[in-house]
Amino acid sequence: MNKLSKFCNELSNHTDIKPEIYLSSATSYRARAEFGFSKSYFTMVADKQKIYMEQSSIPHPSIQQLMPNLLSKINNSELMKKKLFQINFRTSGIKILVTLIYHKSLQEEWVLAAKDIQDSIENLSIIGRSKKQKVLIGAEDLEVECNYDNASFKILQNDLVFFQPNFYLYPLMIGFIRKQLEEPNDLLELYCGCGGFTLPLASNFRRVFATENNRHSVRLLKESIKLNNLSNIETARLSDNETASALANERSFRRLENIDMQSYKFSHILVDPPRAGLSDETINLSKQFKNIIYISCNPETFMRDMVKLDRKIESIGIFDQFANTQHLEVVALIK
Repeated sequence: MNKLSKFCNELSNHTDIKPEIYLSSATSYRARAEFGFSKSYFTMVADKQKIYMEQSSIPHPSIQQLMPNLLSKINNSELMKKKLFQINFRTSGIKILVTLIYHKSLQEEWVLAAKDIQDSIENLSIIGRSKKQKVLIGAEDLEVECNYDNASFKILQNDLVFFQPNFYLYPLMIGFIRKQLEEPNDLLELYCGCGGFTLPLASNFRRVFATENNRHSVRLLKESIKLNNLSNIETARLSDNETASALANERSFRRLENIDMQSYKFSHILVDPPRAGLSDETINLSKQFKNIIYISCNPETFMRDMVKLDRKIESIGIFDQFANTQHLEVVALIK
């Protein structure tokens, strides 16, 4: 039984709603990609076997095109390839952010060599990382323009924050959520990241309060809010449990001193937790909302949380973001 059939079978035990299924191409779909580096090749592990390659067909074409050229330049410099063990890519479709991660401290000689490579490749920014060290050769942040339905927005990201990886399914996820919204007023969003759903959904709500525990994500979201000239979003660095405590007036936070929580009239809560799913505190918080938008990267914890929430699934979409893997992304409206 394949992953889609398996999940649909499990889902049928909880609801009669038929999911909408969105499939991805098996190639050229990833806007971010991470590879190991060993023996002068990119590496990845498949079926417990390490694969050595000069190029991969999985990332966006802009990354595919860069890979052999970048690999050649790294291998032509003993300084650049010595103790290099990981190479990460992020693309806007045009500009590419590359992070080179080392088991050594990066000295001035490395900086000069890295700058030579960056200057020789158009639209490339390089970041070097090692233990407790970050070296910026180019811009740290990557601006990405995202198109969905008949609209667009700009979002800033970098190599320290999560962003939806599938270049083609991500806009469909936004569209799926927007068409499910009924009588939206204010939105509370947990695990908002750098704003991948905050920014495009802002136009559907009167106001949005978005929380996230990663300080890098919060900084980028604040800058993206300005970049898009949005005035109805407030954000704060809070964990899921801290957000629950703040809303229940159990704790006060200096991070909220300029935010009037009581002025919000929340009609929806959006949760996009990590693979571990929702904490019991967040489950209890979510139960207080008439409308729950649940985005899950782990169908198993999604089904576990559905039992705990004890609510009705109104609509659900299954997004095969990671073709040829066992992973699925689920988006559900729960009432």
